[in-house]
Order: sequence, then C-alpha cells, then structure tokens
Amino acid sequence: MHDYDVEGLLSQGLCTRCLGRVYALLGHGLTNVERGKALLILHAFERGLCGERVDPSALHRDSCDICGGAFTRFSMYAEMVEEKLRDYEYETFLVGSRFPEEALQREREIQEAHGGHGESVKREFNREFGKHLEAHLGKRADMKRPHVTITVDTRYDIVRVAVAPVFVYGRYRKLVRGISQTRWPCPGCEGGKYGGSVEEYIGEVMKEVFRSDDYRLHGMGREDVDARMLGNGRPFVMELISPRRRTVDLSELEREINRRCAGRVDVTGLRYSNRGEVQRVKESRHRKGYEVGVEVDASDEEIRSALKSIEGKVIYQRTPLRVSHRRPDRVRERKVYEARLVKREGPLAVIHVVGDAGLYIKELMHGDGGRTNPSLAGLLGKDVKVKYLDVIWIYDQEE
Repeated sequence: MHDYDVEGLLSQGLCTRCLGRVYALLGHGLTNVERGKALLILHAFERGLCGERVDPSALHRDSCDICGGAFTRFSMYAEMVEEKLRDYEYETFLVGSRFPEEALQREREIQEAHGGHGESVKREFNREFGKHLEAHLGKRADMKRPHVTITVDTRYDIVRVAVAPVFVYGRYRKLVRGISQTRWPCPGCEGGKYGGSVEEYIGEVMKEVFRSDDYRLHGMGREDVDARMLGNGRPFVMELISPRRRTVDLSELEREINRRCAGRVDVTGLRYSNRGEVQRVKESRHRKGYEVGVEVDASDEEIRSALKSIEGKVIYQRTPLRVSHRRPDRVRERKVYEARLVKREGPLAVIHVVGDAGLYIKELMHGDGGRTNPSLAGLLGKDVKVKYLDVIWIYDQEE
C-alpha cells in the first residue's frame, strides 16, 4: 500500500500528466494522464469532495514546471518534422528530446521525494510523440537502426533531423597510376594533390544517384598512388552522407560508375552494407599478391636464388623513409609466402610476391638503405630500382 501525497505534488505546479508520471512504475494498463486524473479524484475524496467539481483537464496547462506543455504541441512538432523530411526517402525513425536541465533536475528531486516510482519526462515524450508520428507520417519507429533521428527541443520549439547514412559495399580496381585512393586536399590544386582519387570517381556518381550531401570511402587497406589495383579488386564500403534516396538499383549504379570511369576505375559486386561492415573491412588483414617490375644488374639465376631465400621468411621492416613523416618509427614483422621471378622484359625483371597485409613491397625489393631485412637488394648485394608495382590479388574471405 502506498501513500500518495497529492496535496504536496499539487503545490509543485504539475500538470495532470506530470502528476501521474510521479507514480508511473506502479501498476499497469494506465497512461500517465489517467494516473494523474485518478490521483486528483482520490485527492477530492480525501477532502470529502466539499461540493467541488473535479476538473482534471484544468491541469493540462502550458505553465507546467516540468513539461512546459510540450505534450500539447505534438501536432505542431509533427508538421515541422514532415516539412524537414519532405525531400527524403525513409521508412523508420527514432525520436529524441531536450528539456531544460533545471526542469529535469526538479523532476528527479520530486520523484525521489515521493518514493522513486516515476519515469523521466523525456522518456514519456519520446514514446508518446513516436506514436503520434507513426500515425501522422505513416512510418514506423525503430530503436536500433532508424533511417532518421528526430530531436525536439521543447524549450525553444525547435525540431532537428539527422539522416542516417547509406552504406554500399563493393570492390574497386584502379586501372591507372597517379591517383590516390581517397581525396587528398591540396589548397590551390585542381582536383586535389594528385588530380583525382578512387573515392571521387566512385563517390561523385553515387552522390548524384543517392542525392547525398557527401560521401566517404572506407577501404580494406590502400595501394600506393603510383600502384595499380588489379585482379579481383579491393573491398570497400562507400558511406553516403545525408542521402535523400535510400533505395536505388545497384546493378544500374554499377554500370553507370563503370561507364563514367572507364579506363580509370571500375567496380563490381555492389550491395547494401552497414556501419558494422565498415569496421570489419577497415580492420581486415588479408594476404595480398603483387607484381613488381625492377631493374637490377643480376642474372635470372641470381634473382631466383635471392627470392628463394626470402620466400617463407619473416621480414623486418623499419618504417620506410618515404612514409616516416606520417607514421611512427618502428620495426614491423611481415611474412613473405611466395616470391618468384615471372619473366624478364629486357632490363626489367617481373617478380610475383604474396605477403602479409602491411608488407612494404618496394622496400622488400630495394632494401630502403638497410631498413628492410632481408631484401632482394641486400641478398644480391646490388642496387635494385623499382619501376612499377601492381596489386594483383587480395586473398580475403570471399575468395
């Protein structure tokens, strides 16, 4: 049996709903408004009625010190939401809210003083306004992966919407050298530092199709600017930021990207993805296959013998000089699984290498002044010049 201090609560300037919410955790099957009305009737009986007419609706007022009458403005808020999302495709939403901190603190103090059986005004607002929006918009609330998040600032009657990104997985091939994987800003340089990127070639087409504000490419590692990415392509996830469209024909999108980027970049296997896969793609550490062309004054037999000494070995690589300005100076251990001479093309020796993710192939060839050990140059005792490098296979779980 609980003692209900209705008299004390009424002195706090609460509306009927906020009065009922003080005891929201007691009993089931009633709304907080119904609880508030029941408490008012109980209070009237305790006072012997005194010939007074009970009028619970009189306490539905904008001057409530806790909710400020926010629950009476659902229709206005819903119209504001509808207007802000008019140009967006979405099926699910999540509601959040902001109330003055002093009101929330006062509510906590009142509820604690009356047994701690209440719920937060924010929780009730989010739940009830969510129901109102479902009916008004014909969309459904989703607590886990909403397409849009709606936040109502009840103090200033401001509605903000945040549109969830769309994620698209695929594999890309970079068919030319001299373009980076991601955008590399360069003030005063047209098209960025390298005059373009895989991210831009793919992203600009996706941005147009999804009508997004921006995009971001998340790749499974990256190749050097002067290296091609061939073979089965590099897995990536493109994040489309604030898209106005969410459902497009990805097969048609794939064809359009390949048409516009012909000869530079192509993509395969586009499908919808999610943020969790972004993390998996970025953290994946799969073996990679390479073809590297080098110039070295050595016979085929000498090269084959040196490569045989590398195959199956752990390579110790101190951070290469070419990237030491942006990466920590430390020694990395990476294994080489295959290393063989494929052919000779005049002065050029074409070598096939399969190694751990993160293995610096150029340095494996020329030694980087002894920072990579063992290396082809170190084993031959001769200078090795790397003329080109291509990534030709990624041995990920899909293969």
